[in-house]
Amino acid sequence: MEVTRNFVRIFILIFGTLVLVSYLYGLSHASDKAALWGGISLSQAKFIAPFMFLATFGFLMYWWIILYQTDVSVMESLRWPWGNSDGGGGARLLLAFALLVIPSALWLEATIFHLENEYSWTPVLVVGVLLLACIGNILMGLLAYSAYVDELPGGGKMLLGSIFLGIQCILFDGIYWNLKFPW
Repeated sequence: MEVTRNFVRIFILIFGTLVLVSYLYGLSHASDKAALWGGISLSQAKFIAPFMFLATFGFLMYWWIILYQTDVSVMESLRWPWGNSDGGGGARLLLAFALLVIPSALWLEATIFHLENEYSWTPVLVVGVLLLACIGNILMGLLAYSAYVDELPGGGKMLLGSIFLGIQCILFDGIYWNLKFPW
């Protein structure tokens, strides 16, 4: 299946909006908003919060470059570092974005569900959702790395954007938050 740039744009518009709506909705009905930080202290949260904005900037930088600033041919030529460019870059990009934004839209509700219920499987749900988002971020980084190596326009900025996103998504959410959360 050929994935067009317009399809990826619409996908991100819909699911990116769902991420924002899920955060607004989740925070509006969470009984204990501080519990969402898990075992992370307020002083640590103040240190981590700016990286959330850096992550947002990184995602937007990546998104803008690949979906608006460059030619369609650049998106189509995206490849995994171990493969060749075959014109299927749109499908690869859609996979990476989907693995990032769909779990991101589910994370807060999954965490609230875990906090409000004492089922043995809810930690697996929350960690699994975060793991999928981390994998999406890693895939974005791999595509950006290949674009950088192939000297595609914007490849270096895409790589930088995926690193900015990865600081929050992988290091703080995927690893540190999970380690500190009182499961």
